[in-house]
Amino acid sequence: MTDVRRPMSRVQRAMLVSVVAALVTMALKFGAWAMTGSVGLYSDAVESLVNLAAAVLGFVLLGVAAQPADDGHPFGHEKAEYFASGAEGMFILIAAASIGWAAVHRLIVPAPVAKLDVGLVLSLVATGVNALAAWWLMRVARQENSLAVEADAHHLLTDVWTSVGVLIGLALLLIWPTAWWLDPVVAIVVALNIVRTGLSLMRRSIDGLMDMQLPPEEIVRIEKTLQQVLPAAARIERLRTRRAGTRRFVEFNLLLPGEWPVRQSHDICDALEAAVEQEFPATDVVIHVEPLSI
Repeated sequence: MTDVRRPMSRVQRAMLVSVVAALVTMALKFGAWAMTGSVGLYSDAVESLVNLAAAVLGFVLLGVAAQPADDGHPFGHEKAEYFASGAEGMFILIAAASIGWAAVHRLIVPAPVAKLDVGLVLSLVATGVNALAAWWLMRVARQENSLAVEADAHHLLTDVWTSVGVLIGLALLLIWPTAWWLDPVVAIVVALNIVRTGLSLMRRSIDGLMDMQLPPEEIVRIEKTLQQVLPAAARIERLRTRRAGTRRFVEFNLLLPGEWPVRQSHDICDALEAAVEQEFPATDVVIHVEPLSI
């Protein structure tokens, strides 16, 4: 029997890279926390655990998004990407709550931090792994126009800045051992920072699911492209746009003189569609032809 399975897309391969990076950094950071008992390093490790869960979910949902349109989903499955990025935002908020709770508890019940030098080295290596993975994911996201991969890249970048903050705070603790409060305070700052990222990802996902129009600069480019092809006697009305995953959707009414033959109207529609698709690949253009009022 012939294997008809679809090949893995580039965005799916990118999410696999994120899964591997999350596994490596999670092992390093939980090891650093186990040796030091630092709540700051614990906050860093928890975010790596969230990274792993989000990357696995993103990989699965990107597989769904890559499926072609079918009878039950004639417009395709691209919106699955928004579920991936929205879930990632939710995971980030859960991680922030866990980190904040641990930090407040440490402020109430102080505890010593040990073996900071080894813990800092492990955390530094994990930060380097995350930084490389985030850079590559962001590159793929921009080339493939993938919100889910971009969300994962931003998540990893948040983790990088989290780690940098933790490293600075614990480095100060090495210099000033009596300032035990630095450890939980750094963790609280980390939690507040990742809340902002989580809310931003969830907002963008909701905008996508609610069929928010394309950015103003893209609409201007579409209008300019259409006007370059449009005959002088024709007019465009009710331009509407939206986006689903990596695909854009453009709809408008095309007003033509009523006496023009069907073949001529069809050729104009083809030219308009081709112009938009050349400007923005992976775009579905729907045109409704109407007669111009006299």
